[in-house]
Amino acid sequence: MPAAYIENETEFDTLLSAETLLVVDCTAAWCGPCKLVAPLMDQLADEYGDRAKVFKLDLDANQAVAKRYGIRSIPAVMFFQQGDVAETLVGVKKYEEYTDTLGKYLS
Repeated sequence: MPAAYIENETEFDTLLSAETLLVVDCTAAWCGPCKLVAPLMDQLADEYGDRAKVFKLDLDANQAVAKRYGIRSIPAVMFFQQGDVAETLVGVKKYEEYTDTLGKYLS
């Protein structure tokens, strides 16, 4: 099952307060490297969906969120634990890097 898109800042805030572990892939339709990360996020959502929530966030439609977290370069994958940013991986990474990072926050 592919990672769903967060529609707006309200939904984003709701997820932040509701989920213990949240992975957010900051992306944009025009971003070439983002297209390489997208299937990895879908795989992450598939494999870890029972333990963490994985979402995509279109930064063109959600500039306020980008500004709030100082995202200047995409793809950027943010890992939130209890509503706080625990780590951000910027650029295209190997799948193992995403799983290793996620693994650190899985209790």
